[in-house]
Amino acid sequence: MHLRAARLSIALIALLSRAEETSAIRFRNVGVKAGLDFVLENHPTPEKHLIETMAGGVAVFDYDGDGLTDIFFTNGAEVPSLEKSSPRYFNRLYRNLGELKFRDVTREAGLAGEGYAIGAAAADYDNDGDVDLFVGGVRRNILYRNRGDGTFEDVTAQVGISSGRWMEGAVWLDYDNDGWLDLFVVNYLQWSPQFDLYCGDPGAGVRAYCHPRFFKGLPNQLYRNRGDGTFEDVSEGSGIARHIGKGMSAAVADYDLDGDLDIFVTNDKMPNFLFRNRGDGTFEEVGLYAGVALQDSGLEVSSMGADFRDYDNDGYPDIVFAALAGERFPLFRNQGDGTFRDVTYQSRMGPLSHRRSGWSIGLVDLDNDGFKDIFTTNSHVNDTVSFFEATEYKLPNSVFQNRGDGTFRDVSEESGVGRGAALAHRGCGFADFNNDGRLDVVVVALQGETELWENVSQTGNHWLRLQLIGTRSNRDGIGARIRIGNQHNHMTTAVGYTSSSHAGVHFGLGGSRRIERIEIRWPSGIVQVLEDVPADQFLTVREPAR
Repeated sequence: MHLRAARLSIALIALLSRAEETSAIRFRNVGVKAGLDFVLENHPTPEKHLIETMAGGVAVFDYDGDGLTDIFFTNGAEVPSLEKSSPRYFNRLYRNLGELKFRDVTREAGLAGEGYAIGAAAADYDNDGDVDLFVGGVRRNILYRNRGDGTFEDVTAQVGISSGRWMEGAVWLDYDNDGWLDLFVVNYLQWSPQFDLYCGDPGAGVRAYCHPRFFKGLPNQLYRNRGDGTFEDVSEGSGIARHIGKGMSAAVADYDLDGDLDIFVTNDKMPNFLFRNRGDGTFEEVGLYAGVALQDSGLEVSSMGADFRDYDNDGYPDIVFAALAGERFPLFRNQGDGTFRDVTYQSRMGPLSHRRSGWSIGLVDLDNDGFKDIFTTNSHVNDTVSFFEATEYKLPNSVFQNRGDGTFRDVSEESGVGRGAALAHRGCGFADFNNDGRLDVVVVALQGETELWENVSQTGNHWLRLQLIGTRSNRDGIGARIRIGNQHNHMTTAVGYTSSSHAGVHFGLGGSRRIERIEIRWPSGIVQVLEDVPADQFLTVREPAR
């Protein structure tokens, strides 16, 4: 009897342990029901032009100021002409009608676009209160100014933005803290439609997309906002153009807390860049010194989309990015002394992501418990990869829950996301699309159905979303650092692969119904404190005068 009781006790303890590990994160895909009928047209060809597998940027932002987050999708074009020869290639804007219903307003908004578009970045560059949109791709970049009446105008030529290179992504930041948002453009490879190298296995008749080693890289670009509606290319003078990379994405944060925004750039199969802002208009590339150029293994990986946020609530922004199967999704912890530590295995992200291939990624609190989780969109680059490796091309997406002790666990299956369709997923956007206090995710896939993952987690946890309005800083408050209790976040629209999430700053509050203190450090240097703030609300905060 005693032995039986002991066995029952052990079984009960094991059962309780498993119950404690059950995730409360839950999603359901409502993309079709929501009216998101967009299909990402990458125009695959027998020649396997590399641009075909790189498409898929998403920008989420409230373009009409009605308090609901809308969705913009970049789209491809015919290859090799790079022309949007029919509506199937149009970029698309979907207006949020409320209650998770969307309507295609592309034509009336004037955002059908030109060329083979890949990335998008949303922000209010002219400080007029309306969110503008930069769209880039293969040899064609466009800056759209939001007129404030539901339409956009192409102002690319008059503002001084150039085209001609293969642009992958872009981020908005006020690198010189003058109150005007500047534009950092991530460039990838030197490619032309005439490139026709056969990569793969000719004997077996299996053609694959060529490895980036067959192409030369490109420098990135930095455009300084003059504040008069025009931009100045300061790539050379700032030091950015001195570094040739194969850029896939960029993320921004003030990693050394010196008051100036820094830029992390993922490079494809070569060391990543970390551009430290010196505060005098120039940058120094410190990736190797800081410990984020390579993982501890010393191997170059296929670095994809990235996010630059504090995952462990110690006050310092950390770095996470996606990579391909066998490379793992690296996580670098900010040590607070100007360097980072590779904690990919210590955090368990190494073994959890080993078999996955990822594109876009976000550090976001999906269960409102006060710790940022990780969402990744998954797929391999090559649609013929299964002929050469023991891995799959199309994959479902992933969710990794932050345990709050510096480690993560894979909750993809129980969240519902891992049971979604295996597709060639690419970019994604994070926002609370139905304003219920839970972050949702929109995901695109090559030639596949667009997914809208509605967050239906029933945690009972509380939340707060801050909408910042700068008066001395830039209007969007990009670069502002916010602290609530032991949580830290900052305002940025640069999240993931070729994508942009302009949806305020979200905090999960766990069981707290009220917030004792909110501290906001604006880019202008002003520190604002709010006290005794009720939870579960969208709070608009204006920057005070000195």
